[in-house]
Amino acid sequence: MRYAVAACQTDFACPTDRREISARVDRMLAMIDGAVVGYRPFFPVRLVVFPEFAHAAPIYATVRELRDKLAVPVPNEHTARYHAKARELGIYIQTGTFIESDPAHPGVLFNTSCLIGPEGILTKYRKVNPWIPWEVHASPHDVPGYAEELFPVAQTELGNLGCAICYDWIFPEAIRALTLNGAEVLIRVSAYMDPWGATPPMDWWTVVNRCRALENLAYVVAANQGASLQHYGPFSWPGGSMVVDYDGRILAQADPGPGEKIVVAEIDLDALRAARARRLGHNPLAHLRREAYAPSAKTGYPAASFTAATDANGDRTVEENNAAIQSVIDQKPYAGR
Repeated sequence: MRYAVAACQTDFACPTDRREISARVDRMLAMIDGAVVGYRPFFPVRLVVFPEFAHAAPIYATVRELRDKLAVPVPNEHTARYHAKARELGIYIQTGTFIESDPAHPGVLFNTSCLIGPEGILTKYRKVNPWIPWEVHASPHDVPGYAEELFPVAQTELGNLGCAICYDWIFPEAIRALTLNGAEVLIRVSAYMDPWGATPPMDWWTVVNRCRALENLAYVVAANQGASLQHYGPFSWPGGSMVVDYDGRILAQADPGPGEKIVVAEIDLDALRAARARRLGHNPLAHLRREAYAPSAKTGYPAASFTAATDANGDRTVEENNAAIQSVIDQKPYAGR
């Protein structure tokens, strides 16, 4: 079972209103056509991945402003367009992120990416580890009574696909959770800014992608934001979108630097499954002593305690994020407002 994947990076001007999202979807649909049709003589592209913030970024300092200006429900008119394209071409699309509002969780916003196939939306991943302090949207982990799977994996004809967003990848536990839920291809939807990009001396982007691949014996398909400083200030975005095999080898990588780029590589699912089934050495999944790591951590964010996820007024601020973080560092309860 072999097929190709396309990691696509975008370079849009930062939207300030949800009405601007549709034009970005227009361009991403054109990129999908280019990737699938353009590479057809060389690779059968079946999975197309876009970066975090491709639709909208959490540019406002409060939940209220994000909700009023950028938040959309999921599914929506844009996911319907992706579904139509997936059905037309027989492909799977990992969307860029939306700022998502959900009537089931009033006063809460999520940073959300969808895996969409010919059948429709297969999984909806909500960022578990917001980039604190700047991202004021909630983690589903922090929402009281949240009952949905934090790390969903879709069983598809391309294998088992699991996604996590950007900062989630700095937490090995998050990506391991996807793997333990069956993921064979790990998808990274990311907006990694300079200097933590694709070039030394702080090439976190490349190092982490390769490490997560080899420690989970899985492919990694990683699309990074390629926006210029002018488009998505105050940061510049190094791109470097890449595909990594299950031994940590880089199969393809876009040259570091801003700009729209598409990088394509092949996934050999049979080889991956054979490696998982037959390797006696360097098999992190077969060698994993789960019980050794069972005791819960003594510090960290207890569920439903951080980011005031039930803030019905939607006016939590970056400063309150900072106060909550400091309370964890000091190992003292956060009193809130």
